Amino acid sequence: MTGRYSRQRQSMRIAMWFLLLPVIILTVAAQTRDPLADLKLPNTTIVSVETVAAVTTPGKTLPAYRKVVGVIKPTSDSDINFEVWLPVEGWNGKFQGVGNGGFAGNINPAEMRVPLARGYAVAATDTGHKESFMTANWALGHPEKVIDFGYRAIHEMTVKSKAIIQAYYGKAPQRSYFNSCSNGGRQALMEAQRYPADYDGIIAGAPANNWTHVMFYGAFIQQIMLNDAASYLPAKKMKALEAATLASCDEMDGLADGLIDDPTRCRFDPAVLLCKGTETDDCLTASQIETLKKLYAGVRDAKGNQLVPNLVPGSESGGSGWGSWISGSAPGKGNISLLAMQFLKNMVFENQNWDIKSLNVERDLKFAEQKLAQVLNATNPDLSAFKKRGGKLIVYHGWNDAAIPAGMSINYYKSVIAKMGQRNSDTFLRLYVVPGMHHCQLGPGPNQFGQGSGCAPCDAKNDIITSIEEWVEKGTAPDALIATKFKNEATRKDPVRSRPLCPYPKVARYKGSDSLDDAANFSCVNPK
Repeated sequence: MTGRYSRQRQSMRIAMWFLLLPVIILTVAAQTRDPLADLKLPNTTIVSVETVAAVTTPGKTLPAYRKVVGVIKPTSDSDINFEVWLPVEGWNGKFQGVGNGGFAGNINPAEMRVPLARGYAVAATDTGHKESFMTANWALGHPEKVIDFGYRAIHEMTVKSKAIIQAYYGKAPQRSYFNSCSNGGRQALMEAQRYPADYDGIIAGAPANNWTHVMFYGAFIQQIMLNDAASYLPAKKMKALEAATLASCDEMDGLADGLIDDPTRCRFDPAVLLCKGTETDDCLTASQIETLKKLYAGVRDAKGNQLVPNLVPGSESGGSGWGSWISGSAPGKGNISLLAMQFLKNMVFENQNWDIKSLNVERDLKFAEQKLAQVLNATNPDLSAFKKRGGKLIVYHGWNDAAIPAGMSINYYKSVIAKMGQRNSDTFLRLYVVPGMHHCQLGPGPNQFGQGSGCAPCDAKNDIITSIEEWVEKGTAPDALIATKFKNEATRKDPVRSRPLCPYPKVARYKGSDSLDDAANFSCVNPK
C-alpha cells in the first residue's frame, strides 16, 4: 500500500510540474525579455535593436553596446533617422547627443564612438534626409524637411533617445550633454535657445549659428572668385600669403612663434606680395591682391557697414585652411562656396538653375533672412531659460577658421553679454578663440583639447568634455584650457607644443622664461 501511495504522490507531483511549467517559462521569459522589444514612442518606429560586440584596437577599447535604430515622423513629410548606442556595461549614467556638419544627411559613427568609449549613452541623427553633407537637393519643395534640418530633428532625437535610455536602464540619464562643431555648433546653440530643458551642458564648436550670413559669406566669396579669371586666388599661393602675414604680425604679442594670437590687431598690407615681374607661386597679381583685400574686408552693404565678419590674416596654408574652403581646386570649387550655392538654389530661390551672376548680396540676404532666419538661425541672445535650469555653455572657435569666420562666435558672445550682462553671463557661458586653429581643429597652432577625437589626459584642464562635466556636476567653472599640438594629429601622439586657451577676451602671454612650447610658461591676461 505504501508503495502504491508513493507512486500516486509522485505521479501527482509530475502532473503539477507540467501544469506549472508554462508559468515558469513565461516568468523567466518576462525577466529576460529585451525591454526595447515592444517600446512604443509617439511618431516613432523602432527599426532594429542589436548587440554590437566590444572592439579593442591599439590604445582604445569600444565597449559592447545595444544599437537602436529608429525613424521619427513628426509630420507627413518627415523621415528623421536616428541611432542610440547604449553601453551594455559600464554606463556612466549620462547621455550625449552629437550633431552634423554641412547639410547633414548621415549618421557618423566616428562622432558616436568617442562618447561611447567614455561610458555615455549616445545618439545621432541624419536630421531627416539621406544625402551628402555638401548637397541640399532634398530641401527643394520640402519645407517640413527644412524645419527638421533647422531645429526639429535634434530635439526629436533627444526626447526619443532619453525615453529609450529610460526603457533600457530603468532610469533616466542623470545628466545630458551635447557636443558638436560647425553646423553641429549651430544645432548646439539652437538647443540652448529653443529647448533649454534638453541638455545640462552644451559645447558649441565653430557654430554656423547665423546660418543665412554664413551662406552669404560663401556666396560672396564665390562671386569674387568668379568675377573674372584673373580674380581667382589659387591654393598654391597660400604658403607665400601665410609667410607674409606672419612676417607682418607674428611678433605683435612679443613672440616669434608662428602664431598670431589676435589677428584683429594685424594690419597686413597685401600689396607687399605684388609680383615685380613674372608671376610665380610666391607673389600675387594686382587682381589677386584686390581679391585678398575684399576677403579681409568681409561682406559689406552699400554704406560700408559689415554684414558678415571678415577673414583674418594668418594660418592660410594647409589642407584644412584657405586652400580647401576658399580657393578649392578651381574657381568656384571652394567648399564654403559650394555649400552656399546649394543653399541659395534649393532653400532661398528654390531654383536649381539660379545663377550667381544675379546675386545682390545686400538685397538677397534680406530676402533670405525674411524667409529662413526663424528656421535656421540660432542667434537669440536670451539664454535666461537655459541658465535658470542650471545649463552651462562653452563655445570655441579657431581664429583662422576659413569656413566660418571666428567673428561670428565673438559677435554672438557679445550679444549675450549685452542682453544678460557680463556678471550674469559668466555664471554659465565661456568662449574660447583658438590661435592658429582652422575649422573645428587642425592648423599650425595647438588645436587639440578633447573637442572631438578623445582626450589625453582626460582632465578638466586638457579636456573640454571633462571641463563642462565638472562645471555642470560640481559647480567648478572653467578657466584656461590647455590645447596641444601633436606631431601626428591623427593618432594624437608625440606632443610638440601646448598653450593655454584663455576665456575670451583674455589672451595668453609668455611669462618670460623657459620653453615657448609649454603652456605652463604662459598666463592669461586682459588684452592691452
